[in-house]
Amino acid sequence: MFAHLSALVGFVVPFGNVIGPLVIWLIKREQMPFVNDQGREALNFNITAGLVGLVLIALTAMSFGIGIFLTAPIGVVLAIAWLVLTIIAAIKANEGQAYRYPVCLRLVN
Repeated sequence: MFAHLSALVGFVVPFGNVIGPLVIWLIKREQMPFVNDQGREALNFNITAGLVGLVLIALTAMSFGIGIFLTAPIGVVLAIAWLVLTIIAAIKANEGQAYRYPVCLRLVN
C-alpha cells in the first residue's frame, strides 16, 4: 500500500512520484514478496506517467507554446487518472490483492 501511496510525494517533491515507490521497493523487496510485486508495479506506473508528462511538455515546446491548448487538457485528464488509479491501487494492496495498472510500461523487472 505504501509503495502506491508514496507516489503522492510527487505533489511536493519533484520526481517524488518515482522516488517514493523506488525507496519503498528497494528497502522491502527482499523481505516481502507482495511488496516486491506491488512496489515494482507502482514504480513502473509512475515512470510511465512521468514519461507521458515529459512527452506532453516536449510537444508544447516544439509547437512554440501553441500546443498548450491541446496538451494542457490532456495533461489534466492524465493527472486525474493517475491520482484515481494510484488510490485504487493502494486500496487493493491494503486488501491484500495484487493490482495491475491498466496502462503501464514494464521497465523494472
